This record gives sequence, C-alpha cells and structure tokens, in this order.
Amino acid sequence: MAIKLVANYSKRLGLPGYSSHQFSIEIETELVTTDDVAAESARIYELLQTNVDEQIRTTGFVPPTGYGCEESPPAPSANGHTNGASRPPANTEWKCTAKQRELIENLVAEHHLEKTVVENLAVERFGKGVRQLNKVEASGLIDELLDTHGGQQRPATNGRRSAYAGVNGNAGGRR
Repeated sequence: MAIKLVANYSKRLGLPGYSSHQFSIEIETELVTTDDVAAESARIYELLQTNVDEQIRTTGFVPPTGYGCEESPPAPSANGHTNGASRPPANTEWKCTAKQRELIENLVAEHHLEKTVVENLAVERFGKGVRQLNKVEASGLIDELLDTHGGQQRPATNGRRSAYAGVNGNAGGRR
C-alpha cells in the first residue's frame, strides 16, 4: 500500500500602502516505503521553501501612496453641471463620532488650549493627529484632556466617569 505525502508551503509579505502578496505551492507524492518519511518530508519542505522564496521576490503591482483614496469628482446635477463643491462634509474629516469631536472642540475652546498642543498630545499617545483618531482613541484623548483640564465638575458612574458627560445635555452616559 502506497503512502501519500502532501505538503504545502505558503508565504505572505507585507508591502507599502497596506498591501501584501502571497505565494503558495502544494505538492502531493506517494511514498513506496515508510522507511524514510522524515528525510523525504524534509527534502520536500526545502524544495517548496526554495521555490516559493524565488517566486515571491517579484512583487508585481505595488499601489502608490493614497491609492484608492482619491476623492471622486462632484456628481453633476440634473442640468449636467457640477456645483463646484468637491469638499466632503466637515464631519467626514474626523474619524471619531460627532459627539466626541464636539467635546474635544469644546474642551479646547473652554480651556483656551492650543490646538497644536492637543494635536501633539494625540500624536504622542496614538501616533496620529486628532482628526484621525478612531472612537476608542478619541475617548482616551478626551479622558486625558478631562483629567488635565476638566476640573472637578464631572459626574461619576460606578467609579468611572463618562467622556460624554455634558455633551448635548448628556448626564454621563451614551445615547
């Protein structure tokens, strides 16, 4: 009775622009005898690895910076003309929620904070600017701004305060 040996070797490499490429080889062979399964397995693995490594050196298409992120031109109106406004609505520039944005902007205004200081704090803590922070990161920034500049008027809930307290009349919880 013949024994089947099936081996697969795969490699994925990250490329610039959040891209990657992968190459995989699978081989199936029959062994006549079980005398040297380990040696045959090692030989096949080395063969697959060598071939995958040779082939994956050619990267093919690598997207340039910003690929797929270009703004689409403004849509024409019923009369076929564009209104010239190709800028997206203001809130789409921020990655966090509208309430988080409002709270950050209110804290900056009410406490006369330099926008560059808040921006630098975001970059120091999260590696990106304030507008690029997601909801979780924005929450962390808000907590730090409240701890540093928010005073003692913040309500507490179960030992934790909410970063949403005081936004649009909110008394401490998300809506």
